[in-house]
Amino acid sequence: MTPHLPVTTGFQFDGYRVSRYLGVVRGLTVRSRSVVGSAFAGIQTIFGGNITIYAEMCERARQDAFDLMMEHARQSGANAVIGMRYDANEIMAGVTEVLAYGTAVVIEPLAPMEPAA
Repeated sequence: MTPHLPVTTGFQFDGYRVSRYLGVVRGLTVRSRSVVGSAFAGIQTIFGGNITIYAEMCERARQDAFDLMMEHARQSGANAVIGMRYDANEIMAGVTEVLAYGTAVVIEPLAPMEPAA
């Protein structure tokens, strides 16, 4: 697997300047709960605490969306992503979309004595 590009939820990287903005990049995945998974989750709710089967499913969906966003950024010629966010929506009962998005940019190290933006 290719290493991830630098990503931030902010809009700059310390020690770097954004030299080009390449536009919005995104990764989208859609997940559904399985009948078996829902049954196991139902059992876990009886005992309380973390519902691990759903937590694992959510984490997998976020990672898939993130990986797709990173691939889109690479294809755009970016070497970083700024303003990264996640969004999730239930599109029908038991089916959820997870979106990772941000702005693809090219960053360059600041020259010595160059002030940060």
